[in-house]
Amino acid sequence: MGPVEYLVVTFPGSRFADTVAPVLAEALSAQAVRILDLAFARTAQDGTTETVELSELDPRGLVAFEPPREAPRGPDLTRIRALEDLPAGSLAALIVWEDLWSVPLTEAVRTAGGQLVAHERVPVDGEDDVITLLERLAALREQGALTDDEFTAQKTRILAD
Repeated sequence: MGPVEYLVVTFPGSRFADTVAPVLAEALSAQAVRILDLAFARTAQDGTTETVELSELDPRGLVAFEPPREAPRGPDLTRIRALEDLPAGSLAALIVWEDLWSVPLTEAVRTAGGQLVAHERVPVDGEDDVITLLERLAALREQGALTDDEFTAQKTRILAD
């Protein structure tokens, strides 16, 4: 399996089908990524967050998504604090993907007797983003510096911030 990443994006109204879905569909058809989890939420008029099905946002079925059984699931989108201030009617999408382009590279490194020792994202604003923090946390667990329970507790803390 290649590196797994996720992001949460927000946008007004129901712009997924005409703007986001075609770009996501192209990444899938190019086999650059494999979608592992895809979830949507909408902010209702009363400020609550409700889940939305892909079929409602992509009625033409541009994004063919069937979650793999072994895939890691992303965080519960309705519980992400950053969505609390979204204006009514706004949508949020959680996209968890595997970087397929890197699988052959990783295999070549292993065949050469090498190993992946670091994988980090460089945030645009210079600060650590959630993905970078989770990747560092996962690396610490893989190195044996954290137990599974410690990893879970720290991951929960990061995702809650």
